[in-house]
Amino acid sequence: MKTIGFVISRKNNEKRRAILPLDLAQVEHPERLYFEQGYGDVLGLTDEDYSDMGATIATRDTVLACDAIVDVKLGYADYFDQLEDGKLLIGWAHAVQDVKFTDGAIAGKHTVVAWEELFEGGRYIFYRNREVAGEAAVLQAYQYCGKMPYETRVAILGNGHTGKGAMRILHGLGADVDVYGRKSEALFREKMFDYDVLVNCIMWDTTRTDRIIYREDLKRLKKGAMIIDVSCDPELAIETTLPTTIDNPVYTVDGVVHYAVDNTPAMFPHTITKVLSTGFAPMLDELLAGKRSEMVQGAIVIEDGIIKDQRITAFREARGMTV
Repeated sequence: MKTIGFVISRKNNEKRRAILPLDLAQVEHPERLYFEQGYGDVLGLTDEDYSDMGATIATRDTVLACDAIVDVKLGYADYFDQLEDGKLLIGWAHAVQDVKFTDGAIAGKHTVVAWEELFEGGRYIFYRNREVAGEAAVLQAYQYCGKMPYETRVAILGNGHTGKGAMRILHGLGADVDVYGRKSEALFREKMFDYDVLVNCIMWDTTRTDRIIYREDLKRLKKGAMIIDVSCDPELAIETTLPTTIDNPVYTVDGVVHYAVDNTPAMFPHTITKVLSTGFAPMLDELLAGKRSEMVQGAIVIEDGIIKDQRITAFREARGMTV
């Protein structure tokens, strides 16, 4: 029987949690689940709420000694030097473009289950998190736009779950919105200078080395224009994207305001924790037993320090990095 440790993410304002106490009722051996002290504090949950359901409350060091580590923002792990080799690491990893994290996982011969790769019947199990990413980004970014949405003309890049969330808020607040999918990149490049706000929700092909927006394009955008980069992938779709934080969400380049918070759903932690808990809790018994369902196996991007997701290799080769 394995042990699973739940750590508190150190990322700025990251308040999402992997599981709620209520959902521990479906776990056969909750005592094998170790939660860092104060795990649920930001949600108004106490350690007793977890321990009353049979879970073990422990120090961070004890949690990091477990066989598997669950960290909502796994890609921001700052504890590799505290881990023994060969851990099972679970959470949002973004191992393709997050070179530092991936190098650490490889060096430690760890296995990484990337939450962004968990699909059931072709549907992403945490799709609601992506919708909220678009919703939350628009709600916060417009505080720095200087205009109400109903005064702006907006282009949304991408028509997936994130774009759907952005569209829901923008339409609800009266913005004039056009959506550009993957097949209309050329049209967007032609029309982009007509908009007040550009919202990037594209899941960019990480093997590509071109951009959808270059720095030179900023000079031709409308005066006072804003870029809301929900996807927020440095070195990918938008040349001038640099990740920001919920506390300091914007910066300006060549007169264009950039919003590039990379964990926007964290602003609605109660909503998303419920989503995560509902989807993740059913996996715990198998993980505790050392088993991996087909869905979990398909989400393994690194196994025992060996790259399994060839997009990691392709990303590095395309940029002349050592693989």
